[in-house]
Amino acid sequence: MNSYAALLRGIAPSNPNMSNAKLRAVFEKLGFEGVASVLASGNIVFRSADTDVAALEERIQQALIRELGIGGGTIIRSYGELRALLDADPFPGLTHGRGTYLIATFLKDAAKAPPVLPDQPDPLTRIVGYDKAARAFLAVIDNSEQGKTPNFMAWLDKTYGKDITTRTWLTVERIVKKLAT
Repeated sequence: MNSYAALLRGIAPSNPNMSNAKLRAVFEKLGFEGVASVLASGNIVFRSADTDVAALEERIQQALIRELGIGGGTIIRSYGELRALLDADPFPGLTHGRGTYLIATFLKDAAKAPPVLPDQPDPLTRIVGYDKAARAFLAVIDNSEQGKTPNFMAWLDKTYGKDITTRTWLTVERIVKKLAT
């Protein structure tokens, strides 16, 4: 049995159709085991014998559209991919906090991965790397100046399209912890 995390895009916890209970119910109806949610922002962990991740993503996305009207996107990563990402320690000496956000942006399509890291697209954002195995940009966002909002997310959408999703490093750590149980 393989352990996976489904990272759902466009989940608004205030929307009653996007509650953790309803999201878990869709996954359980699909026959997955060990279904659990992590936080209220569209992170569902589950186990499946299936190994075709692209087929899993499509199957889950179609069920979310059919059952709940959620069409934001589904990106899946295995426990092994996420564990290796954490073990790589891409943010040495940095901690996620109020002024400094450590983030991972996951790309659905590995073919869209950059051959080299792009120039820093935003003065408030520092890209620290791209993890090829996890297909994720790793960046540090400076939120210390009130009233200044980084344009990094808009740049990612413009450059890589809508088949991406971003999680804080703390969320990635929580997902991996939940997958390990």
